[in-house]
Amino acid sequence: MRLPKIVLGFLLLAISAFAADVDGKWTGTISTPNGDFPQAFTFKADGAMLSGSLEFMPGMAIPITEGKVDGDNISFTVNLDFGMPLKLTYTGVVSGNELKVKGDAAGMPFEFVLKKA
Repeated sequence: MRLPKIVLGFLLLAISAFAADVDGKWTGTISTPNGDFPQAFTFKADGAMLSGSLEFMPGMAIPITEGKVDGDNISFTVNLDFGMPLKLTYTGVVSGNELKVKGDAAGMPFEFVLKKA
């Protein structure tokens, strides 16, 4: 019975070894009809868990929640509340130093690309 636990442990280590390198700061812009808006995220992966923050404005970091890493795929949520709560959900695919992101804000989808800083 001990052998399967050892094999499972090695498999879990192998899976985390193939996870994307998402750690660090990522920057880009979202294009909107009102112009381009800069985006800056800082991520830290710990196994399948993802933590970090969105730099909403210079000096104003908002923590991400519900962060997950699955290979090259990530997902997380940012909760904004400036008198009215707004939940932003994100999914992304890491490919080297590029992160293609899809998001949703109250049913309005958006997409953008981040580069590792």
